[in-house]
Amino acid sequence: MRLRSLLFYVLLGIFLYSCKDKTPIPPDQEQLTENYLLGNPSKATNVISNTDNYLLVKKQFVLSYNSTLGRSNWVSWHLAQEWLGSVPRQDDFRPDNDLPSVFYRPGSQAFSGTGFDRGHICPSSDRDATVADNSATFVMSNMIAQAPDVNQQNWAKLEIYCRKLVSQGYELYIISGGAGEGGFGSNSSTLPTKMIDNGRIRVPSKCWKIIVVLPNGSDDVSRVNDQTRVIAVNVPNDQKVGFTNWGNFRVSVRDLEALTGYNFLSQLPASLQDILEKRIDSGPTQ
Repeated sequence: MRLRSLLFYVLLGIFLYSCKDKTPIPPDQEQLTENYLLGNPSKATNVISNTDNYLLVKKQFVLSYNSTLGRSNWVSWHLAQEWLGSVPRQDDFRPDNDLPSVFYRPGSQAFSGTGFDRGHICPSSDRDATVADNSATFVMSNMIAQAPDVNQQNWAKLEIYCRKLVSQGYELYIISGGAGEGGFGSNSSTLPTKMIDNGRIRVPSKCWKIIVVLPNGSDDVSRVNDQTRVIAVNVPNDQKVGFTNWGNFRVSVRDLEALTGYNFLSQLPASLQDILEKRIDSGPTQ
């Protein structure tokens, strides 16, 4: 009898532990944070069985993680003056232990020797007001396998331009990610590299980003109008295009919706989405 009781409590403990992270929060019941105020484009949830579209809300950014791809589908963040400072770059690359333990969580050396950079999605310099905020950007769920000349040249210049807009009195809502399969890094030859880290991480063929630009203010969703500047880019993940001005890769938001299957800017009225998402930005690039 004692053995049966012991066995019962052991099995009960295993059951309770296995259920620990499985309480779903339906997306329509979540309060939108500032980092994805304009919508959850893939309708990600934090249900642990949703391994390819898992919602992870952090203070510094929000993401949808795809365990099959070994990378995030998208990362979304708000960029405003209060996020910017002078904290040194932390460089503490590490697995994202906020993800469920059953997911594949790339380690800091997952890209080593592959010819691809650990390219930040939410940039380190967009979160340098505090050490904790900057460190948060170095989890590997916030990295994409990016051709070095893209990461260090036109993509970096786009990031710098975003921060310049903030210095000019704007705040930005940004969402970014990768799409497709197969990039040309510094080790690639005539064929693209499709997978790294022993096949556990898919290399994207495109690096995309959407930037909604607003003058500083409050009630941000209600202040988006048909004149709001929306920048959308779709950059090939290819060494050969790294020195090409990022402005040459501007597309419409609708183009990116067709590429990804996501519904961007979903918190805006449909009629306003229709206007903003069809337009291709032609504003300055520096």
